[in-house]
Amino acid sequence: MGRLQYLTEPEQMKLAEQLVGTWLLVSSVDIDSSGTRTDTWGRNPLGTYMFDDAGHFAQIVLRSDLPKAPSREKTTSEQAKAVVLGSLAMFGTYTVDEAARTVNVHFLGSTFAGFNGTDGRRIVEMTTPDELKFSNSGRAGGGKGQSVWRRAK
Repeated sequence: MGRLQYLTEPEQMKLAEQLVGTWLLVSSVDIDSSGTRTDTWGRNPLGTYMFDDAGHFAQIVLRSDLPKAPSREKTTSEQAKAVVLGSLAMFGTYTVDEAARTVNVHFLGSTFAGFNGTDGRRIVEMTTPDELKFSNSGRAGGGKGQSVWRRAK
């Protein structure tokens, strides 16, 4: 094995290096305190999570069954409510704690304004070089969220 291959093997890379790139959402579930699992964004959710090497991130998640209005101007209040409840976008900065295997995010902006200016912590498990799992235990009622992401090709 050549030196370049050895240095770029995923098990030799830091988590921060492995994280950089664009990721596509595979699944997202909420797990309540009793262990009941609910698809956070419905069946077949859509989403992308982008991390750059300068410490910035952007994330968009949404249900795949959002209503299709003929135009923004002709969206009904029911359609607008479904879109608001069925989508989330956020961006900000992040740091990686290699020892704890966590990503710490700082939300600069979000479609859920309650996140703006706050921090979040995600436990990261790299299941393969091209797949990762985030766990977030900061859910209301003692539950947690888990999402699986696959690297975009």
